[in-house]
Amino acid sequence: MQVHRLILGFAMCTCCPLFLPGQPGVERLSSPNGLIEIAFMTIGQGGAAADAGQLHYQVSYRGKSLITRSALGLQLEGRPALGSAVRIVSAQRASHDETYTVVHGKSNPVRNRYNGLRLELAEAGPAGRQLVIEARAYDDGVAFRYVVPKQPAAPLFALVAENTEFRLVTDSFAYALYLRGFRTSYEDDYTIEPVSGIEPDRLIGLPLLLEVPGVAWVAITEAHLENYAGMYLRRDVRGSATGFRVDLPPNPEQPNLKVFAATPHQSPWRVIMIADHPGRLIESNLIINLNPPNELADTSWIKPGKAAWDWWFGRVQTPEGFTTGMDTRTFKHLVDFAAESGFDYVLVDEGWSDRVEILQPKSEVDIQEIIRYASSKGIGIWLWLHWTGVDKYLDQAFALYQKWGVRGVKIDFMDRDDQWMVNWYRKVVRKAAEHRLMVNFHGAYKPCGMRRTLPNLLTREGVLGLEYTKWSARVNPEHNLMLPFTRMLAGPMDYTPGGFDNVPKAEFRPRFHDPVVLGTRAHHLATFVVYESPLMVVCDHPSAYRGEPAFQFIRDVPTNWDETRVLDGQPGDYIVLARRRGREWYLGAMTDWTPRTLEIKLDFLEPGNYVATVYADGPDAADNPKSVTITRQVVSPQSAVKIVMAPGGGWTARIQPK
Repeated sequence: MQVHRLILGFAMCTCCPLFLPGQPGVERLSSPNGLIEIAFMTIGQGGAAADAGQLHYQVSYRGKSLITRSALGLQLEGRPALGSAVRIVSAQRASHDETYTVVHGKSNPVRNRYNGLRLELAEAGPAGRQLVIEARAYDDGVAFRYVVPKQPAAPLFALVAENTEFRLVTDSFAYALYLRGFRTSYEDDYTIEPVSGIEPDRLIGLPLLLEVPGVAWVAITEAHLENYAGMYLRRDVRGSATGFRVDLPPNPEQPNLKVFAATPHQSPWRVIMIADHPGRLIESNLIINLNPPNELADTSWIKPGKAAWDWWFGRVQTPEGFTTGMDTRTFKHLVDFAAESGFDYVLVDEGWSDRVEILQPKSEVDIQEIIRYASSKGIGIWLWLHWTGVDKYLDQAFALYQKWGVRGVKIDFMDRDDQWMVNWYRKVVRKAAEHRLMVNFHGAYKPCGMRRTLPNLLTREGVLGLEYTKWSARVNPEHNLMLPFTRMLAGPMDYTPGGFDNVPKAEFRPRFHDPVVLGTRAHHLATFVVYESPLMVVCDHPSAYRGEPAFQFIRDVPTNWDETRVLDGQPGDYIVLARRRGREWYLGAMTDWTPRTLEIKLDFLEPGNYVATVYADGPDAADNPKSVTITRQVVSPQSAVKIVMAPGGGWTARIQPK
């Protein structure tokens, strides 16, 4: 996707200068490397920093203003906004630096290093309400959250609106996910346009990627979403053409409210990821760092891996002579394929039971026999569930599945992130952990880092994934090149990769059964490296893979990583990403409909010689997108590899110590 980045016609904002140290009502916090600074201030009626007034913040990067003066506050029911007239009572600072291990992730171990600030604020008078702002400055971004302490003046947290603003210093390019409303599965296309051109009533899903010209790349999202409503953005035209304000879905039990709880209560972290290149945002662990540590004592049963799956390919004729369907024979067929391919799981999708009555399989599907057969071949079984059935039978169903020997559950169609549903997610994952069940959410909202606290949550959808090829042309190379720089910044995504019936653009026709895909075969191989998901659900039918040499890469590639590096790329255009597991590296490159030739240095390798097994677009891949060439070459840290990609193409390599 070639984006012509015009010089925007907005001058850099000079009306909100950076405040000087020592000014009254101003507190500053810098990142450990000193490149990022967030400052909080109270603004008096004259518009200057004062001992009391409206609470604001601003952010700078490398000495340049990034987010200019933006208001903070909570609109609680029946009272003036908390934050509109406050003074800073105290400011407490701390530094933190730890390294922890994760059960699964993009890197392991993870470093959590930041400088912290706790601001205690109060309204005037003995009956004035109290407010706390907690902030952290990392080398890859900043985050802050609201805390309302328990107090006589505010015994309840009855939130009507959150008044958080994000006012960019200049007009910027937004890579926006526009949603039709709060009842959403986050499954839509991304649009690139200047912030000033966004219609004010458009609801924007997170993460929101922004290119602030001459300053930085920014992503706005949230972390540690618990007992609160999910955050969305709308463009705010009240005081700035380039600002956003927070919007929250209503509480279904009290529609006039967004969040209802007793105090003390805190918001999720409002996260601003910052980097000089969009690839650095992909490498960041900021979201999980802002979540509480793992609370599970035993995680030995949590196993990332790859799964064979029945739903995507639908009804197909097998080489054995039967038509696949929702029956025991089909799943034994998939178990055989998973075992011979070195996979870990088979996912039994929708149709094995009634949507609500999830305690009793249908007569055509002998779940216990499937599990017995799979277990004999070292394969685990996941079950698809409609969320309403889980809600009705949570305790009974999960206890029953543990007794059967089920390894994980895929829960679907929630399509909400109001406070009730947010709490429901966490309740379900905790209950699943009690019964040693892993979880994959579909019809889901964006990740917010819960996987650190509850690592049995492996992945979730919340993305317009490969399933859409069954009824549309929306999943294409341009869309695929948006996802790493947008949706994937929030966390793992179950895109369900692996379509092997690759056709030229002119020949693409959506079909529900035995679907075809846009983009070359090497492009789709690269998604197994580029896209993060500890559970990779491999979508195509076994007969699509058997006898295909390129399938070896899918068999080999891990789903859990020790290190991630983005070597090159631009949102919507192309990407080259490297991931390490142990001493092996896997490289994945993808391009949009523009053919590309790149040269990538391998100076990230440890000293020594390596063997690179390369899967590249064949010389005729523009006309025959199934064409893949497989070569081997010896490489070292002094080597550079030439990557040649066809339109909609890709390139992958497995690099092993020689």
